Amino acid sequence: MIERNTLAQAAVCAGIGLHTGARVRMALKPASAGTGIVFERIDLDIDDRRIPARHDLVRSTELGTVLTNASGASVSTVEHLMAALAGLGVDDVMVELDGPEIPAMDGSSKPFVDLLERAGLKSCPAPRRFIKVLKRVEIEDAGRVAAFIPSVRPAIDVTIDFADAAIGRQQFRFDVNPETFTAEVAPARTFGFRRDYETLLKAGLARGGSMQNAIVLDEGGVANPEGLRFADEFVRHKALDALGDIHLAGAPILGLYRAERPGHRLNSLAVHALLADASAWKMVTLAGEEAARARVAGG
Repeated sequence: MIERNTLAQAAVCAGIGLHTGARVRMALKPASAGTGIVFERIDLDIDDRRIPARHDLVRSTELGTVLTNASGASVSTVEHLMAALAGLGVDDVMVELDGPEIPAMDGSSKPFVDLLERAGLKSCPAPRRFIKVLKRVEIEDAGRVAAFIPSVRPAIDVTIDFADAAIGRQQFRFDVNPETFTAEVAPARTFGFRRDYETLLKAGLARGGSMQNAIVLDEGGVANPEGLRFADEFVRHKALDALGDIHLAGAPILGLYRAERPGHRLNSLAVHALLADASAWKMVTLAGEEAARARVAGG
């Protein structure tokens, strides 16, 4: 039987928020089996400051995924941390924040992976549960397509297509396990176009955006002096985002998630469509040969 995982000890980091530009302190703390991933806004003076990492609490997907509870407490840009937790197989953790968004760090999941690895993981005496995809569920939104497909192991397959010559059409697939995620996906950074920056600022967004936490593209291509970490870093980051977004299903998804030109909205809609069809999935625990075949993150 695969057991649930939490942290062996607390881990703390701080950084600026991508959109507010304000400094945020974040503490990841061990949690008991069955807690799940829960965010807590310790800066708020309200009765319910806790925000479970659940798909039904997604309230916005503009330039990041935002969760909001019934009391109005919210946390934004959760996808990079969620991807790190999914990739390393962390099931139960309390995420304390003294601000409204997750620190941007370098625009990837790598700083969070490093933080989690330094803290270490420990197993909890409870079975790890998975959402097993039983049949194909496909959605289309404004010409973008996503599908959950039955598979013996969790995997992500993403294709992007940009008119910008520095990106173009790219495709990337990976099996979700700690080794592959850490080496091939976690370091991939978010990206944006310099021409859009002024518009975002006027809309009150991207106030903390810089080459320190994103790949910046202009007319000459990649503006960052250090260049890219991978030749296809753009699509790898979209795969990272997809993993973080679909982990809001509430449990690891045992199936393949395939998306054409995905964004946070498409990823969220796909999770809603899967869970809304009771015949398309079932909750399972894995043991023995089935667990070995799945090579599940954290297994």
